[in-house]
Amino acid sequence: MAEFELGRTVMTNEVCYRRITDKDFDYFMTNSLKKYQKQDWGDICEEDKELNDAAVRDGEQIVALYKYSDDVSIYIITESDRSVTTICFPYER
Repeated sequence: MAEFELGRTVMTNEVCYRRITDKDFDYFMTNSLKKYQKQDWGDICEEDKELNDAAVRDGEQIVALYKYSDDVSIYIITESDRSVTTICFPYER
């Protein structure tokens, strides 16, 4: 398993607010980021997981999705130059 840099990790204001006001969400988000770093791509289809594996090797953008509940999910996105990783809600993407 190839390793990849996250760069600077940032989150949108809405994710930050939810994290501050909901301890369960904070735990979920922190745990999701740990999974992401271990190349567990969360709740995306197998084809997208394979694309992420290739993106790690080839230096392309990596995108993973993690479901908190039926109506709340987060994306974790690392840019191809590995300068920044962003955590956002799907509607913010």
